[in-house]
Amino acid sequence: MALICATLVRALVLSAAFAGALTPVRCLSEDGNQLPANATKELSPELLSLLRQKKMPKHSPIILRVFKEEAELEVWKQDTTGHFQILKTYPICRWSGDLGPKLHEGDRQTPEGFYTITPKLMNPNSNFYLAINIGFPNAFDKANDRDGTFLMIHGDCSSSGCYAMTDEQIGEIYALARASLSGQPSFQIQAYPFRLTPANLARHRTNPNMAFWKMLKIGTDHFEATHLQPKVEVCNRRYVFDAQPPSNSTNPMVFDPAGRCPAFVVNPKIARAALVKQRADEVEYAQLVKDNVPVVPIYSGLDGAMNKVFPARFPSKIVSLAIVLPPGSGSELPQLPAIPWTDNDGSLANKFFGALLGSNPASQRHVPSTDSTMHGGAADPATTASSAAPITRPAFPD
Repeated sequence: MALICATLVRALVLSAAFAGALTPVRCLSEDGNQLPANATKELSPELLSLLRQKKMPKHSPIILRVFKEEAELEVWKQDTTGHFQILKTYPICRWSGDLGPKLHEGDRQTPEGFYTITPKLMNPNSNFYLAINIGFPNAFDKANDRDGTFLMIHGDCSSSGCYAMTDEQIGEIYALARASLSGQPSFQIQAYPFRLTPANLARHRTNPNMAFWKMLKIGTDHFEATHLQPKVEVCNRRYVFDAQPPSNSTNPMVFDPAGRCPAFVVNPKIARAALVKQRADEVEYAQLVKDNVPVVPIYSGLDGAMNKVFPARFPSKIVSLAIVLPPGSGSELPQLPAIPWTDNDGSLANKFFGALLGSNPASQRHVPSTDSTMHGGAADPATTASSAAPITRPAFPD
């Protein structure tokens, strides 16, 4: 009888274990709570096939590069050579504000700069499907007295200072980020006003943010010349890229974001490759300035933009007039209702304001020296930030 009971108990234990093995395993967050299903989706078979084709390990590091004016988000991923290559480009469904960095809470600006994303900045329980907190303000932002909270890359195609994607897009980007973070502690986001090409810099050469953008260009030149992730530090309220101690130094480098920079040199292998690119860009930029390539208005008069692929897909989404305007710009823009994007080659609002600003040019305001060098003579970026309160419009729909 005892033998029969023991056999029965053993059978029940094995049955319970087998049933447990068949029960789907749900991932838990750091605090032990169960994660929603959309935050634990695996990479699709199509994306896994693309990774194999490009020789990119599933858990290798990624870099996200965001470009406002083009309304595009690029995912770069490290391949088996240790270099980053482009994996996929996603059109951005919505971003708010105007070109230029975020300065203060409530200005609707989307951040520009270099940001480090850790697992704690991943939000699986976002009201906007899924979200990745950009990490604003970073050390540079804080040193320059910039403030703001909850600046994200998220879904739902709706932005108030964020880069908004579709739910499908952010699901894939989030899965790539999650896979990357399972292999290393963080990944980098590089956020730019536009692709920092000589042509684009020449078009925007009268913009008061030019000194800040030239500083960002140093970092993007390091990356584009080497396809290696730039090492980012902050001192003297400026970004510093790929710094290492001088050969005769015995002291460790200590970077104080608001204090003086320590003695450092730029990694020679990276510096040489970046210098070749920078010199070629400077020659092209100087020629464009000499040819007097037209400049664009400093302020668009609109609250951000969306990639041209989305107006037809989301006809109810509109790009409204600017809700928050930089100091000094409010009286020069008319109080008019928002105009939806309805045509195939751009926004009616863009065309309308282009004509208005042409008759009362915004490009004639805040015109600094249009020097013909890309990096020389850049002012301290903190001097471009105004301490005046932003001008707020009557509420328009987002």
